[in-house]
Amino acid sequence: MRAWPLLRMLALVALASPSLMAQVSPADQVQIGPPALRRAEPPTASASAEELEKRGDDLRADKAYLDALDYYRAALKRKPNDAVLLNKSGIAEIGLLRWKEARKSFERAIKANRNYPEAYNNLGVIRYLDKKYDKAITQYEKAIKLRSDAASYFSNLGAAYFAKKEFEKADVAYRQALQLDPDIFERVSRSGVAAQLSSPEDRARFDYVIAKLYAQIGNMDRSLEYLRRAMEEGYKGIDDVYKDAEFAAVRKDPRFTELMAARPPAIPQ
Repeated sequence: MRAWPLLRMLALVALASPSLMAQVSPADQVQIGPPALRRAEPPTASASAEELEKRGDDLRADKAYLDALDYYRAALKRKPNDAVLLNKSGIAEIGLLRWKEARKSFERAIKANRNYPEAYNNLGVIRYLDKKYDKAITQYEKAIKLRSDAASYFSNLGAAYFAKKEFEKADVAYRQALQLDPDIFERVSRSGVAAQLSSPEDRARFDYVIAKLYAQIGNMDRSLEYLRRAMEEGYKGIDDVYKDAEFAAVRKDPRFTELMAARPPAIPQ
């Protein structure tokens, strides 16, 4: 919605300019309108809670968050206080940037089911986005206590410690995440919501730490890739790669020599 006034202004400029209008025929002209808020038909009264939830899931996967929320709310009328539906509603609300509403949905999900780890994890993400890192860590730890095999929980925990500059604790959490899922840092986990690092300095250090972790498990390709990213992000301690023991094997790889000789320039932020 924020982009609409700018788009409308650009459209008006184009319509007011004879030179621009002369380049296209009326049939080729595109009218810029406000972004669509809803793309799906409203929920039907005859649909079951399961059907409504499934449709909501499909819409959320297509990033049609407002439509998905309509379906989850309709399903909740048939299954009040269902923790899974409340959690999914919260995720859709995050997609709509409705942080306060999302927090309430996750809190309701926890109240409905005290043993539902996804809701704790996702509430932790909201606390993280609010920069309340200690509260985020508390929620992540609750999630991990209930389910210790979810790599995304440990990854999110690492992000919270990273934001607090508690790098040793972040390293431990990230190491556990990588052990549980070697691909965790290559994709966003489909279960829960992944917290993201926003500071360029933190991203650069994060890339270096992940390069070190991949080096420890012998994955040279990914270690070198994250080293490259660290340099592109402008990591100031990149020369530590020559003395950190974890990179001993990486330093023997000819590609390492080529990478360090090329020194990819930092990408402007």
